[in-house]
Amino acid sequence: MSEPTGAGAELGALKPRELVELLDRMNPADIAARNIDVDAIGRAIDPRKLRGGDLSALLSAITRLAEAGAEVDLARMGPDTFAAIISRASREQLQTVMADAGLRARIIGEVFRRMGDHVRPDRVRGVEAVVHWRLSEGTGAGGYDRWETVIAGAACSVNREMAGRPRATITLSPADFLALITQNASAPVLFLTGRLKVRGDLAFAAGLPGLFDLPRG
Repeated sequence: MSEPTGAGAELGALKPRELVELLDRMNPADIAARNIDVDAIGRAIDPRKLRGGDLSALLSAITRLAEAGAEVDLARMGPDTFAAIISRASREQLQTVMADAGLRARIIGEVFRRMGDHVRPDRVRGVEAVVHWRLSEGTGAGGYDRWETVIAGAACSVNREMAGRPRATITLSPADFLALITQNASAPVLFLTGRLKVRGDLAFAAGLPGLFDLPRG
């Protein structure tokens, strides 16, 4: 891998707190003038070197810039960069991020949006299945945020409406969900420790991550 140059090298040379403060001061014109893209910001973030709520502050700054019109939306971040941030974060950091309703919605929504891009057609060929996800500590009915993934025709689509009859309904915390999709936790271990609950086809749910080419941070 080549060494970062330009704006990427500049960001990478900053201490974590300096990076937080820089992004807090920036506006869309600064981002454009300095030719900074969201991957450069993402590569400069190492959650292992951050303190307290710094990760939440960084992601909030990216979100603020995106909402103000800068081209640094998380949706533009490469899958490996996005996965690296999530996979290197501690459980406490992820819980802090997920406690922010706006960040939670944006990050979880981004994970589900990318699912169709990472499904493995060779492994889902002939598979017809609906999976309902219930993420705890949410704002929906019963205190859950709900998502539906539909595997059909060697593809995966995502809905917010629970329209299909599920082969499996999976309940877990958002922090454990992020650990699962970045390969920092296994479905069987989460199940055996009571942190993941399955209603329906348990064997199918346990093998579900294997149907996707999950990026590893």
